[in-house]
Amino acid sequence: MRSEEERKKLINRLKRVEGQIRGIIGMLENDAYCNDILIQSAAVNAAVNAFTRLLASHIRNCVARDIREGKDETIDELVATLQKLMK
Repeated sequence: MRSEEERKKLINRLKRVEGQIRGIIGMLENDAYCNDILIQSAAVNAAVNAFTRLLASHIRNCVARDIREGKDETIDELVATLQKLMK
């Protein structure tokens, strides 16, 4: 389970990404200069990476706790997720 503070941080980060995506859509609709769109696209990528870093705390906390408690299914789940990400 995530704390309310963690949940708010994750949601706020995704709302920023959502706003940036809407901005890019508007730029495309208004036929903005390609370089400007690329810059905004890079900003979206950075924001998604920041979101992913926030999620990494879940691994440090919850998954580590489960491993210490001998919950092997958590390890199996983590390995399966990593395998999917490496495809």
